[in-house]
Amino acid sequence: MTQVSETQRVVIVGAGLGGLYAALMLAPRPVLVISPETLGEGASSAWAQGGIAAAMAAGDSPADHARDTVNAGAGTVDPEIARLVTEAARRHILDLTERGTPFDRDAAGDYILNFEAAHSTARVVRVKGDQAGRKIMETLIGVVRDTPSVQVLERVAAQGLLVENGRVCGVTLAQLDGENVSRPITLRAPAVLLAGGGSGGLYAKTTNPPRICGQVMGLAARAGAVMADMEFMQFHPTAMDLGLDPAPLATEALRGEGARLVNSEGVHFMDRQHPLAELAPRDIVARAVFAEAQAGRRPMLDTRAALGAEIHARFPAVAEACVKAGLDPARAPIPIAAAAHYHMGGVATDAQGRASLPGLWVCGEAASTGLHGANRLASNGVLEALVFARRAAEDIATTLPTSGATPVPLTFAPGGTAPDRDGIAQLRQIMTQHVGVRRTGAGLAQAITRIRALDALHGDSPDFANMCATALLIATAAHKRQESRGAHWRDDFPSTNPDLARRMHLTLADASLWKKEPA
Repeated sequence: MTQVSETQRVVIVGAGLGGLYAALMLAPRPVLVISPETLGEGASSAWAQGGIAAAMAAGDSPADHARDTVNAGAGTVDPEIARLVTEAARRHILDLTERGTPFDRDAAGDYILNFEAAHSTARVVRVKGDQAGRKIMETLIGVVRDTPSVQVLERVAAQGLLVENGRVCGVTLAQLDGENVSRPITLRAPAVLLAGGGSGGLYAKTTNPPRICGQVMGLAARAGAVMADMEFMQFHPTAMDLGLDPAPLATEALRGEGARLVNSEGVHFMDRQHPLAELAPRDIVARAVFAEAQAGRRPMLDTRAALGAEIHARFPAVAEACVKAGLDPARAPIPIAAAAHYHMGGVATDAQGRASLPGLWVCGEAASTGLHGANRLASNGVLEALVFARRAAEDIATTLPTSGATPVPLTFAPGGTAPDRDGIAQLRQIMTQHVGVRRTGAGLAQAITRIRALDALHGDSPDFANMCATALLIATAAHKRQESRGAHWRDDFPSTNPDLARRMHLTLADASLWKKEPA
Protein backbone atom coordinates (compact mmCIF):
# COMPACT_ATOMS: atom_id res chain seq x y z
CA MET A 1 0.00 0.00 0.00
CA THR A 2 1.35 3.43 -0.96
CA GLN A 3 2.30 5.70 1.91
CA VAL A 4 0.29 8.95 2.01
CA SER A 5 1.54 12.25 3.42
CA GLU A 6 0.07 15.75 3.31
CA THR A 7 1.39 19.30 2.99
CA GLN A 8 -0.03 22.79 2.73
CA ARG A 9 2.81 23.79 0.44
CA VAL A 10 2.40 24.33 -3.29
CA VAL A 11 4.26 21.47 -4.97
CA ILE A 12 6.40 22.48 -7.94
CA VAL A 13 7.63 19.55 -10.02
CA GLY A 14 10.93 20.53 -11.65
CA ALA A 15 13.78 22.78 -10.57
CA GLY A 16 14.69 24.45 -13.83
CA LEU A 17 14.23 28.10 -14.61
CA GLY A 18 10.42 27.99 -14.65
CA GLY A 19 10.11 26.06 -11.41
CA LEU A 20 12.56 28.21 -9.46
CA TYR A 21 11.15 31.47 -10.80
CA ALA A 22 7.62 30.40 -9.87
CA ALA A 23 8.80 29.47 -6.37
CA LEU A 24 10.20 32.99 -5.94
CA MET A 25 7.06 34.57 -7.36
CA LEU A 26 4.96 32.64 -4.81
CA ALA A 27 7.01 33.83 -1.82
CA PRO A 28 6.17 34.17 1.02
CA ARG A 29 3.65 31.41 0.35
CA PRO A 30 5.24 28.05 1.23
CA VAL A 31 6.49 25.99 -1.68
CA LEU A 32 8.01 22.52 -2.09
CA VAL A 33 10.25 22.17 -5.16
CA ILE A 34 10.84 18.62 -6.44
CA SER A 35 14.24 18.25 -8.12
CA PRO A 36 15.31 14.93 -9.71
CA GLU A 37 18.94 16.08 -9.54
CA THR A 38 21.04 18.11 -7.17
CA LEU A 39 19.74 21.66 -7.58
CA GLY A 40 21.22 23.20 -10.71
CA GLU A 41 22.18 19.93 -12.37
CA GLY A 42 20.33 18.14 -15.17
CA ALA A 43 17.94 21.00 -16.01
CA SER A 44 17.53 22.01 -19.66
CA SER A 45 17.45 25.65 -18.54
CA ALA A 46 21.07 25.47 -17.44
CA TRP A 47 22.02 24.23 -20.91
CA ALA A 48 20.24 27.05 -22.78
CA GLN A 49 22.93 28.89 -24.74
CA GLY A 50 20.78 31.31 -26.67
CA GLY A 51 19.37 33.85 -24.26
CA ILE A 52 16.07 35.66 -23.87
CA ALA A 53 14.27 37.43 -26.70
CA ALA A 54 12.88 40.83 -25.72
CA ALA A 55 12.20 44.15 -27.44
CA MET A 56 14.80 46.21 -25.56
CA ALA A 57 16.10 48.47 -28.36
CA ALA A 58 14.61 51.88 -29.13
CA GLY A 59 13.65 50.85 -32.66
CA ASP A 60 12.08 47.54 -31.63
CA SER A 61 8.65 46.85 -30.14
CA PRO A 62 6.69 44.02 -28.53
CA ALA A 63 4.37 44.15 -31.55
CA ASP A 64 7.31 43.46 -33.89
CA HIS A 65 8.49 40.63 -31.63
CA ALA A 66 4.96 39.17 -31.62
CA ARG A 67 4.78 39.40 -35.41
CA ASP A 68 8.06 37.49 -35.77
CA THR A 69 6.77 34.88 -33.32
CA VAL A 70 3.57 34.38 -35.31
CA ASN A 71 5.46 34.18 -38.60
CA ALA A 72 7.92 31.60 -37.28
CA GLY A 73 5.08 29.50 -35.86
CA ALA A 74 3.80 28.64 -39.36
CA GLY A 75 0.13 29.42 -38.84
CA THR A 76 -0.63 27.85 -35.45
CA VAL A 77 0.53 30.48 -32.93
CA ASP A 78 -2.16 32.01 -30.71
CA PRO A 79 -1.71 35.73 -31.51
CA GLU A 80 -3.12 36.84 -28.16
CA ILE A 81 -0.60 34.70 -26.29
CA ALA A 82 2.18 36.08 -28.50
CA ARG A 83 1.09 39.62 -27.62
CA LEU A 84 0.86 38.84 -23.91
CA VAL A 85 4.31 37.22 -23.75
CA THR A 86 6.20 39.77 -25.84
CA GLU A 87 4.72 42.70 -23.91
CA ALA A 88 5.95 41.12 -20.66
CA ALA A 89 9.47 40.36 -21.96
CA ARG A 90 11.20 43.60 -20.97
CA ARG A 91 9.83 43.39 -17.43
CA HIS A 92 11.42 39.97 -16.95
CA ILE A 93 14.83 41.06 -18.26
CA LEU A 94 14.82 43.95 -15.79
CA ASP A 95 13.67 41.68 -12.94
CA LEU A 96 16.44 39.15 -13.59
CA THR A 97 18.95 41.98 -13.82
CA GLU A 98 17.84 43.30 -10.42
CA ARG A 99 18.24 39.79 -9.00
CA GLY A 100 21.85 39.72 -10.16
CA THR A 101 21.90 38.10 -13.63
CA PRO A 102 25.02 39.48 -15.39
CA PHE A 103 23.59 40.13 -18.84
CA ASP A 104 26.05 41.35 -21.45
CA ARG A 105 26.22 45.17 -21.45
CA ASP A 106 28.23 47.72 -23.42
CA ALA A 107 30.37 50.52 -22.02
CA ALA A 108 27.30 52.75 -21.69
CA GLY A 109 25.46 50.09 -19.68
CA ASP A 110 23.01 49.21 -22.46
CA TYR A 111 22.11 45.57 -23.10
CA ILE A 112 24.02 43.99 -25.97
CA LEU A 113 21.39 42.59 -28.33
CA ASN A 114 22.08 39.64 -30.62
CA PHE A 115 20.54 38.56 -33.90
CA GLU A 116 19.06 35.08 -34.25
CA ALA A 117 17.19 33.20 -36.97
CA ALA A 118 13.75 34.44 -38.04
CA HIS A 119 13.98 37.61 -35.91
CA SER A 120 13.57 40.83 -37.88
CA THR A 121 16.08 42.63 -35.67
CA ALA A 122 18.67 41.99 -32.96
CA ARG A 123 16.73 41.41 -29.71
CA VAL A 124 18.30 38.47 -27.87
CA VAL A 125 19.84 39.32 -24.50
CA ARG A 126 22.75 37.05 -23.54
CA VAL A 127 25.27 36.32 -20.83
CA LYS A 128 28.91 35.89 -21.89
CA GLY A 129 27.90 34.82 -25.38
CA ASP A 130 26.60 31.31 -24.69
CA GLN A 131 26.26 31.23 -20.89
CA ALA A 132 22.72 32.60 -20.46
CA GLY A 133 20.98 29.49 -19.15
CA ARG A 134 23.77 28.61 -16.74
CA LYS A 135 24.13 32.13 -15.32
CA ILE A 136 20.39 32.74 -14.95
CA MET A 137 20.08 29.41 -13.13
CA GLU A 138 22.99 30.27 -10.85
CA THR A 139 21.30 33.57 -10.01
CA LEU A 140 17.93 31.97 -9.25
CA ILE A 141 19.44 29.12 -7.22
CA GLY A 142 21.26 31.64 -5.04
CA VAL A 143 18.05 33.55 -4.37
CA VAL A 144 16.03 30.35 -3.77
CA ARG A 145 18.59 29.10 -1.24
CA ASP A 146 18.06 32.34 0.69
CA THR A 147 14.25 32.25 0.53
CA PRO A 148 12.78 30.71 3.73
CA SER A 149 9.42 29.88 2.15
CA VAL A 150 10.99 27.47 -0.38
CA GLN A 151 11.84 23.88 0.54
CA VAL A 152 13.73 21.81 -2.05
CA LEU A 153 13.67 18.01 -2.20
CA GLU A 154 16.67 16.89 -4.26
CA ARG A 155 17.04 13.57 -6.10
CA VAL A 156 13.28 13.02 -5.96
CA ALA A 157 11.07 12.55 -9.03
CA ALA A 158 7.33 12.81 -9.62
CA GLN A 159 5.84 9.63 -11.05
CA GLY A 160 2.15 10.48 -11.15
CA LEU A 161 -0.66 12.81 -10.13
CA LEU A 162 -3.30 12.13 -7.48
CA VAL A 163 -6.70 12.95 -8.98
CA GLU A 164 -9.93 12.87 -6.96
CA ASN A 165 -13.31 13.88 -8.38
CA GLY A 166 -11.60 15.27 -11.45
CA ARG A 167 -9.25 17.53 -9.47
CA VAL A 168 -5.49 17.20 -8.98
CA CYS A 169 -4.84 17.07 -5.25
CA GLY A 170 -1.33 15.72 -5.00
CA VAL A 171 1.62 13.91 -6.53
CA THR A 172 3.26 10.51 -6.33
CA LEU A 173 6.98 10.79 -5.59
CA ALA A 174 9.97 8.45 -5.57
CA GLN A 175 13.54 8.94 -4.46
CA LEU A 176 16.36 8.39 -6.95
CA ASP A 177 19.64 6.73 -6.00
CA GLY A 178 21.73 6.16 -9.09
CA GLU A 179 19.70 3.72 -11.17
CA ASN A 180 17.64 2.62 -8.14
CA VAL A 181 14.16 3.98 -7.44
CA SER A 182 12.36 3.89 -4.10
CA ARG A 183 8.82 2.79 -3.49
CA PRO A 184 6.39 5.64 -4.27
CA ILE A 185 4.93 8.02 -1.69
CA THR A 186 1.73 9.96 -2.32
CA LEU A 187 1.85 13.58 -1.17
CA ARG A 188 -1.43 15.47 -0.95
CA ALA A 189 -1.11 19.19 -1.73
CA PRO A 190 -3.39 22.20 -2.37
CA ALA A 191 -1.87 22.96 -5.81
CA VAL A 192 0.58 21.36 -8.22
CA LEU A 193 2.69 23.21 -10.80
CA LEU A 194 4.50 21.10 -13.38
CA ALA A 195 7.75 22.67 -14.60
CA GLY A 196 9.68 19.53 -15.44
CA GLY A 197 10.96 20.11 -18.95
CA GLY A 198 10.41 18.61 -22.38
CA SER A 199 10.95 15.30 -24.12
CA GLY A 200 14.10 15.59 -26.24
CA GLY A 201 15.63 12.59 -24.48
CA LEU A 202 13.09 10.38 -26.22
CA TYR A 203 15.32 10.69 -29.29
CA ALA A 204 18.71 9.05 -29.82
CA LYS A 205 20.20 12.39 -30.90
CA THR A 206 19.27 15.23 -28.54
CA THR A 207 20.74 18.39 -27.06
CA ASN A 208 18.75 17.93 -23.84
CA PRO A 209 19.92 16.44 -20.55
CA PRO A 210 19.55 12.66 -21.01
CA ARG A 211 17.18 12.25 -18.05
CA ILE A 212 14.48 14.46 -19.60
CA CYS A 213 12.41 12.01 -21.64
CA GLY A 214 8.91 13.46 -21.48
CA GLN A 215 8.09 12.03 -18.04
CA VAL A 216 6.29 15.14 -16.78
CA MET A 217 4.15 15.48 -19.90
CA GLY A 218 3.43 11.76 -19.68
CA LEU A 219 2.31 11.77 -16.06
CA ALA A 220 -0.10 14.64 -16.82
CA ALA A 221 -1.43 12.78 -19.85
CA ARG A 222 -1.88 9.57 -17.84
CA ALA A 223 -3.91 11.58 -15.31
CA GLY A 224 -6.26 12.69 -18.11
CA ALA A 225 -4.93 16.16 -18.97
CA VAL A 226 -5.58 17.55 -22.45
CA MET A 227 -2.38 17.85 -24.49
CA ALA A 228 -1.70 20.14 -27.46
CA ASP A 229 0.65 20.41 -30.45
CA MET A 230 2.40 17.15 -29.56
CA GLU A 231 3.54 16.56 -33.15
CA PHE A 232 5.75 19.64 -33.18
CA MET A 233 9.25 18.69 -32.01
CA GLN A 234 11.93 21.19 -32.93
CA PHE A 235 15.20 19.71 -34.14
CA HIS A 236 18.17 21.99 -33.64
CA PRO A 237 20.20 22.03 -36.87
CA THR A 238 23.61 22.51 -35.25
CA ALA A 239 24.09 19.95 -32.52
CA MET A 240 27.78 19.09 -32.44
CA ASP A 241 28.25 15.59 -33.83
CA LEU A 242 31.18 14.61 -31.63
CA GLY A 243 30.02 11.15 -30.55
CA LEU A 244 28.55 12.40 -27.25
CA ASP A 245 25.11 11.73 -25.75
CA PRO A 246 23.57 14.22 -25.36
CA ALA A 247 25.03 16.20 -28.23
CA PRO A 248 26.55 19.55 -27.20
CA LEU A 249 24.84 22.52 -28.82
CA ALA A 250 26.52 24.92 -31.23
CA THR A 251 24.40 27.96 -30.44
CA GLU A 252 22.54 29.75 -33.20
CA ALA A 253 24.43 32.91 -32.27
CA LEU A 254 27.42 31.50 -34.14
CA ARG A 255 25.45 31.75 -37.38
CA GLY A 256 24.28 35.18 -36.29
CA GLU A 257 27.96 36.13 -36.13
CA GLY A 258 28.54 34.86 -39.68
CA ALA A 259 29.47 31.19 -39.26
CA ARG A 260 28.63 29.17 -42.39
CA LEU A 261 27.18 25.71 -42.94
CA VAL A 262 29.34 23.64 -45.25
CA ASN A 263 29.40 19.99 -46.29
CA SER A 264 32.34 17.64 -46.73
CA GLU A 265 32.58 18.69 -50.39
CA GLY A 266 33.11 22.31 -49.38
CA VAL A 267 29.65 23.48 -50.54
CA HIS A 268 27.76 26.15 -48.57
CA PHE A 269 24.53 24.23 -48.99
CA MET A 270 22.11 26.69 -47.33
CA ASP A 271 22.60 29.21 -50.14
CA ARG A 272 20.34 27.11 -52.38
CA GLN A 273 17.81 26.32 -49.66
CA HIS A 274 16.49 29.69 -48.50
CA PRO A 275 17.06 33.44 -49.12
CA LEU A 276 18.20 33.83 -45.50
CA ALA A 277 20.67 30.95 -45.91
CA GLU A 278 22.15 30.13 -42.46
CA LEU A 279 19.57 32.34 -40.74
CA ALA A 280 16.52 30.60 -42.23
CA PRO A 281 13.94 29.22 -39.77
CA ARG A 282 15.22 26.26 -37.77
CA ASP A 283 13.01 23.64 -39.40
CA ILE A 284 14.36 24.48 -42.86
CA VAL A 285 17.97 24.45 -41.68
CA ALA A 286 17.44 21.20 -39.75
CA ARG A 287 16.01 19.40 -42.79
CA ALA A 288 18.86 20.67 -44.96
CA VAL A 289 21.46 19.44 -42.45
CA PHE A 290 19.65 16.09 -42.19
CA ALA A 291 19.55 15.75 -45.99
CA GLU A 292 23.29 16.37 -46.30
CA ALA A 293 23.98 13.71 -43.68
CA GLN A 294 21.65 11.23 -45.39
CA ALA A 295 23.43 11.86 -48.69
CA GLY A 296 26.80 11.08 -47.12
CA ARG A 297 28.03 14.69 -47.35
CA ARG A 298 28.94 15.33 -43.73
CA PRO A 299 27.48 18.70 -42.63
CA MET A 300 29.71 21.04 -40.63
CA LEU A 301 29.62 24.50 -39.10
CA ASP A 302 32.59 26.64 -40.14
CA THR A 303 33.32 29.44 -37.67
CA ARG A 304 36.88 30.15 -38.83
CA ALA A 305 36.33 33.18 -41.06
CA ALA A 306 33.68 34.76 -38.83
CA LEU A 307 35.33 34.30 -35.44
CA GLY A 308 38.71 32.63 -35.72
CA ALA A 309 40.41 32.27 -32.35
CA GLU A 310 37.85 34.62 -30.75
CA ILE A 311 35.44 31.69 -30.48
CA HIS A 312 37.33 30.49 -27.39
CA ALA A 313 36.62 33.69 -25.47
CA ARG A 314 33.24 34.63 -26.92
CA PHE A 315 31.61 31.16 -26.99
CA PRO A 316 33.42 29.19 -24.29
CA ALA A 317 30.87 26.38 -23.97
CA VAL A 318 31.08 25.56 -27.67
CA ALA A 319 34.86 25.80 -27.75
CA GLU A 320 35.25 23.68 -24.61
CA ALA A 321 33.11 20.86 -26.03
CA CYS A 322 35.14 20.89 -29.24
CA VAL A 323 38.48 20.85 -27.44
CA LYS A 324 37.36 17.92 -25.28
CA ALA A 325 36.64 16.03 -28.51
CA GLY A 326 40.10 16.88 -29.89
CA LEU A 327 38.91 19.61 -32.27
CA ASP A 328 39.96 23.26 -32.40
CA PRO A 329 37.05 25.20 -33.97
CA ALA A 330 39.45 28.05 -34.81
CA ARG A 331 41.27 25.68 -37.16
CA ALA A 332 38.64 23.21 -38.41
CA PRO A 333 34.87 23.13 -39.05
CA ILE A 334 32.64 21.57 -36.38
CA PRO A 335 30.76 18.37 -37.42
CA ILE A 336 27.03 18.84 -36.79
CA ALA A 337 23.75 16.93 -36.87
CA ALA A 338 20.07 17.76 -36.46
CA ALA A 339 19.03 16.75 -32.94
CA ALA A 340 15.83 16.87 -30.88
CA HIS A 341 16.00 20.17 -29.07
CA TYR A 342 12.69 21.67 -27.97
CA HIS A 343 9.15 20.32 -27.80
CA MET A 344 6.59 22.95 -28.80
CA GLY A 345 3.81 20.63 -27.62
CA GLY A 346 2.90 19.66 -24.09
CA VAL A 347 0.13 19.99 -21.54
CA ALA A 348 -2.44 22.43 -22.90
CA THR A 349 -2.78 25.53 -20.70
CA ASP A 350 -4.72 28.76 -20.68
CA ALA A 351 -3.24 32.25 -20.27
CA GLN A 352 -2.83 31.69 -16.52
CA GLY A 353 -0.97 28.42 -16.96
CA ARG A 354 -3.96 26.31 -15.90
CA ALA A 355 -4.25 22.80 -17.33
CA SER A 356 -7.58 21.15 -18.15
CA LEU A 357 -7.54 19.41 -14.75
CA PRO A 358 -8.43 21.76 -11.86
CA GLY A 359 -5.65 22.07 -9.33
CA LEU A 360 -2.93 21.67 -11.97
CA TRP A 361 -0.77 24.40 -13.53
CA VAL A 362 2.06 23.94 -16.05
CA CYS A 363 4.88 26.19 -17.28
CA GLY A 364 8.04 25.90 -19.35
CA GLU A 365 8.69 23.27 -21.98
CA ALA A 366 6.20 20.83 -20.43
CA ALA A 367 3.41 23.27 -21.31
CA SER A 368 1.78 24.11 -24.61
CA THR A 369 0.57 27.68 -24.25
CA GLY A 370 0.04 28.51 -27.93
CA LEU A 371 3.15 30.73 -28.13
CA HIS A 372 5.39 28.52 -30.26
CA GLY A 373 3.02 27.12 -32.83
CA ALA A 374 4.65 24.71 -35.26
CA ASN A 375 8.16 26.16 -35.02
CA ARG A 376 9.45 28.07 -31.96
CA LEU A 377 11.13 31.42 -32.61
CA ALA A 378 14.72 31.35 -31.34
CA SER A 379 15.17 32.36 -27.66
CA ASN A 380 11.43 32.48 -26.99
CA GLY A 381 11.63 29.32 -24.87
CA VAL A 382 13.27 30.84 -21.80
CA LEU A 383 11.01 33.88 -22.17
CA GLU A 384 7.86 31.74 -22.18
CA ALA A 385 9.04 29.86 -19.08
CA LEU A 386 9.55 33.13 -17.20
CA VAL A 387 6.26 34.70 -18.25
CA PHE A 388 4.11 31.66 -17.48
CA ALA A 389 5.96 30.84 -14.26
CA ARG A 390 4.96 34.28 -13.00
CA ARG A 391 1.41 34.07 -14.35
CA ALA A 392 0.86 30.60 -12.89
CA ALA A 393 2.31 31.69 -9.53
CA GLU A 394 0.06 34.74 -9.43
CA ASP A 395 -2.98 32.61 -10.28
CA ILE A 396 -2.12 29.97 -7.64
CA ALA A 397 -1.56 32.73 -5.08
CA THR A 398 -5.14 33.96 -5.44
CA THR A 399 -6.42 30.58 -4.19
CA LEU A 400 -4.09 30.08 -1.21
CA PRO A 401 -3.45 31.82 2.10
CA THR A 402 -0.07 33.38 2.83
CA SER A 403 0.32 31.44 6.08
CA GLY A 404 3.42 29.31 6.55
CA ALA A 405 3.73 25.56 6.43
CA THR A 406 6.13 23.23 8.16
CA PRO A 407 8.81 21.46 6.11
CA VAL A 408 7.68 18.21 4.50
CA PRO A 409 9.37 15.19 6.11
CA LEU A 410 9.35 12.24 3.71
CA THR A 411 10.96 8.87 4.34
CA PHE A 412 11.43 6.69 1.28
CA ALA A 413 11.83 2.90 1.35
CA PRO A 414 13.66 0.86 -1.30
CA GLY A 415 11.83 -1.43 -3.67
CA GLY A 416 10.54 0.67 -6.58
CA THR A 417 10.87 -0.28 -10.25
CA ALA A 418 13.39 1.65 -12.35
CA PRO A 419 12.85 2.02 -16.10
CA ASP A 420 14.53 -0.67 -18.18
CA ARG A 421 17.69 0.68 -19.88
CA ASP A 422 17.26 -1.50 -22.96
CA GLY A 423 13.63 -0.43 -23.20
CA ILE A 424 14.64 3.25 -23.15
CA ALA A 425 17.29 2.64 -25.82
CA GLN A 426 14.72 0.90 -28.04
CA LEU A 427 12.22 3.72 -27.51
CA ARG A 428 14.82 6.33 -28.49
CA GLN A 429 15.69 4.44 -31.66
CA ILE A 430 12.01 4.10 -32.62
CA MET A 431 11.44 7.82 -32.17
CA THR A 432 14.57 8.79 -34.11
CA GLN A 433 13.89 6.40 -36.96
CA HIS A 434 10.17 6.98 -37.43
CA VAL A 435 9.14 10.18 -35.58
CA GLY A 436 12.17 12.37 -36.32
CA VAL A 437 13.12 15.12 -38.75
CA ARG A 438 11.25 13.47 -41.65
CA ARG A 439 8.18 11.29 -41.19
CA THR A 440 5.83 9.05 -43.18
CA GLY A 441 2.44 7.58 -42.39
CA ALA A 442 3.79 4.03 -42.61
CA GLY A 443 6.72 4.81 -40.33
CA LEU A 444 4.51 6.55 -37.78
CA ALA A 445 2.09 3.62 -37.77
CA GLN A 446 4.98 1.28 -37.10
CA ALA A 447 6.21 3.54 -34.29
CA ILE A 448 2.80 3.57 -32.62
CA THR A 449 2.60 -0.22 -32.67
CA ARG A 450 6.12 -0.63 -31.30
CA ILE A 451 5.70 1.99 -28.56
CA ARG A 452 2.57 0.20 -27.34
CA ALA A 453 4.43 -3.09 -27.29
CA LEU A 454 7.31 -1.59 -25.29
CA ASP A 455 4.88 -0.04 -22.83
CA ALA A 456 3.15 -3.38 -22.31
CA LEU A 457 6.50 -5.13 -21.82
CA HIS A 458 7.96 -2.65 -19.32
CA GLY A 459 4.83 -0.99 -17.94
CA ASP A 460 5.61 -1.94 -14.33
CA SER A 461 7.86 1.13 -14.18
CA PRO A 462 5.81 4.34 -13.77
CA ASP A 463 8.67 6.40 -15.22
CA PHE A 464 8.82 4.28 -18.36
CA ALA A 465 5.03 4.35 -18.69
CA ASN A 466 5.22 8.17 -18.60
CA MET A 467 7.89 8.17 -21.33
CA CYS A 468 5.81 5.86 -23.50
CA ALA A 469 2.70 8.00 -23.00
CA THR A 470 4.51 11.06 -24.34
CA ALA A 471 6.08 9.13 -27.21
CA LEU A 472 2.69 7.68 -28.17
CA LEU A 473 1.09 11.12 -28.17
CA ILE A 474 3.84 12.58 -30.38
CA ALA A 475 3.60 9.73 -32.89
CA THR A 476 -0.21 9.73 -32.94
CA ALA A 477 -0.48 13.49 -33.40
CA ALA A 478 2.13 13.32 -36.18
CA HIS A 479 0.11 10.60 -37.91
CA LYS A 480 -3.09 12.61 -37.60
CA ARG A 481 -1.53 15.78 -39.06
CA GLN A 482 -1.45 14.82 -42.74
CA GLU A 483 0.54 17.79 -44.00
CA SER A 484 3.96 19.37 -43.51
CA ARG A 485 4.02 22.43 -41.27
CA GLY A 486 6.91 24.01 -39.39
CA ALA A 487 8.93 21.40 -37.54
CA HIS A 488 6.55 18.60 -38.60
CA TRP A 489 7.51 17.18 -41.99
CA ARG A 490 5.67 14.36 -43.78
CA ASP A 491 7.38 12.96 -46.89
CA ASP A 492 3.98 11.62 -47.97
CA PHE A 493 2.27 15.00 -47.39
CA PRO A 494 5.00 17.54 -48.27
CA SER A 495 2.65 20.50 -48.76
CA THR A 496 1.08 22.71 -46.11
CA ASN A 497 -2.72 22.45 -45.98
CA PRO A 498 -4.32 25.86 -45.19
CA ASP A 499 -7.34 24.06 -43.75
CA LEU A 500 -5.12 22.57 -41.02
CA ALA A 501 -3.75 25.89 -39.77
CA ARG A 502 -4.90 25.20 -36.23
CA ARG A 503 -3.66 23.62 -33.05
CA MET A 504 -4.38 19.95 -32.33
CA HIS A 505 -5.66 18.93 -28.90
CA LEU A 506 -5.41 15.30 -27.85
CA THR A 507 -5.76 13.14 -24.77
CA LEU A 508 -4.00 9.88 -24.03
CA ALA A 509 -7.39 8.18 -24.29
CA ASP A 510 -7.71 9.57 -27.83
CA ALA A 511 -4.27 8.24 -28.73
CA SER A 512 -5.07 4.85 -27.23
CA LEU A 513 -8.06 4.54 -29.57
CA TRP A 514 -5.85 5.08 -32.65
CA LYS A 515 -6.14 2.39 -35.28
CA LYS A 516 -3.98 2.12 -38.33
CA GLU A 517 -5.41 4.23 -41.14
CA PRO A 518 -4.48 4.09 -44.82
CA ALA A 519 -1.21 5.99 -45.34
